[in-house]
Amino acid sequence: MGRTMASRSTSRRPRRLPTPSPPLPDRRNGTMFDYETLRVIWWVLLGVLLIGFALTDGFDLGVGALLPFVAKGDEERRMTINAIAPTWEGNQVWFILGGGAIFAAWPFVYAISFSGFYLAMFVVLAALILRPVAFKYRAKHPDAAWRSRWDWALFIGGFVPALVFGVAVGNVLLGAPFRIDSDLRAFYEGSFLGLFSPFALLCGLLSVAMLVLHGAAWLSIKVEHGPVHDRARAFGSIAAIASILLFAGGFLFVAYGDIGYRLVGPVDPFGPSNPLRSTTEATAGGWLANYGLYPWMAIAPALGFLGAIAALIGIRRGSEPLAFAGSSASALGIIATVGCSMFPYILPSSIDPHSSLTVWNASSTEKTLGIMLFVTAVLLPIVLVYTAWAFKVMFGRVTMQDVRTNPDFY
Repeated sequence: MGRTMASRSTSRRPRRLPTPSPPLPDRRNGTMFDYETLRVIWWVLLGVLLIGFALTDGFDLGVGALLPFVAKGDEERRMTINAIAPTWEGNQVWFILGGGAIFAAWPFVYAISFSGFYLAMFVVLAALILRPVAFKYRAKHPDAAWRSRWDWALFIGGFVPALVFGVAVGNVLLGAPFRIDSDLRAFYEGSFLGLFSPFALLCGLLSVAMLVLHGAAWLSIKVEHGPVHDRARAFGSIAAIASILLFAGGFLFVAYGDIGYRLVGPVDPFGPSNPLRSTTEATAGGWLANYGLYPWMAIAPALGFLGAIAALIGIRRGSEPLAFAGSSASALGIIATVGCSMFPYILPSSIDPHSSLTVWNASSTEKTLGIMLFVTAVLLPIVLVYTAWAFKVMFGRVTMQDVRTNPDFY
């Protein structure tokens, strides 16, 4: 009896289910994208903001640099100025967004670049401050000498930022002279004059040529046919040829000069942001490696060359839409070439490659990138719609008759 009851009680015991295996870690941490994807998205967004700045405020800088040369008399200069006057302030939003994106998404890059390049950025800001002052004060007094001085201020406000921005990009490609110690303190060991190396100056001149071409193409669309229009086309042709030659010269520097970096050892794209957790070494021609790994990236330099050629053809044939589309494509391609060549680097170090900043080791936290992506997804379309609306409202050529009869013109 006892054995029978025992056997029955044993048979009624519930079967023990197998222990489930532990779930795989969710790398998304409650966000729509994982950490690796968020980092790549913000790298792309940084490029989008820089390209947006070049395509919009870039032609403002180009027109400013051209002002003393394409317009000879006061009325011609007023017509040239009013080709950009209605939109230049709105175009600067891309510059502000770019700085904000670096601050929010790449704090290590912001801290080192904005402190190390402080004097260069001060020069840029001083030049940019001249623009609104010149716009506002030029028309306050009819004296020719007074207006001429403000015209040259507009030239400085266009030429100097275009040059320094290009020089800064050249120094990023060369590597900035900074190091990071074990406590993650950054030390910049360069000088202001040290920024102007031959390669950096070549990049600066390429930036000037690119934006002057863009400004000339814009003037060909915005001002009436006449002396200013013809001079803009002439300078645009020179700038297009210079862009092609300087871009080719930069390629030769990168291909055959002692320029480039590469990562050594495995990289964890999901790891914490710590510039010292990865190893970098300087290697000649390192900036060309990505084109072998990702052949589609060759679209960027091809667009840089073909866009400038299309702009040159458009200018020579009087096809103004082709000229402006070509200059826009060239600027997009040249800037994208820098980003594609350097990926995953954002700011390498020339004196301590181990301190170099990359997409994987210099970003904000996953939560910060996710929140900022949501904010950007809401606000960026608003900026794009507003920009498109503003250009639509201001569409049309500025004529000499407008300058003579409209008291609101500068």
